[in-house]
Amino acid sequence: MNGEHDDYSENQGATQPIMEISHLQRREIQAPIAACLIRGFSQVMGHVKALEVATAAIQADAMVGGQSLAERYGSNTLVELARIVREVWAEGDAITIHVLEETARKLSFNVTRCRYAELYERLGMKDLGFCLSCSRDEAFAKGINPQLELLRTQTIMQGAPFCDFHFTLK
Repeated sequence: MNGEHDDYSENQGATQPIMEISHLQRREIQAPIAACLIRGFSQVMGHVKALEVATAAIQADAMVGGQSLAERYGSNTLVELARIVREVWAEGDAITIHVLEETARKLSFNVTRCRYAELYERLGMKDLGFCLSCSRDEAFAKGINPQLELLRTQTIMQGAPFCDFHFTLK
């Protein structure tokens, strides 16, 4: 799905409490079916092509999610992106971040713990974790603001000790 909270109720027409789930919980729900599809497509078209197709679809979804959250937060600046990182991505201690720089034109931080990577490891699909989660980040940022650029040289998902995020508003 996208980076925002989806609202769920058993009966759309009834007035029932709306259950919101965290970003991490959403990934946990999505992961098994997405992995099943990617692995099935891999058998038909090869692993590289299946990952390429899945990544493109996931990035398109992430861009829409970024646009939606920019609308929900009422702006598309780095201030809102920083709020989204703290309120959505890190909700429930899903990631531990160390902010390096936060200005109107730059947001840099390291992720020193990633429960998303831990989730995919626990589910036996860490090999797909980058595709399912990390590949979303740049497209998500572009959805928030097409002038946002992300430079990231490493991820925990790919075995690094931390993820380095450097967002710049051009």
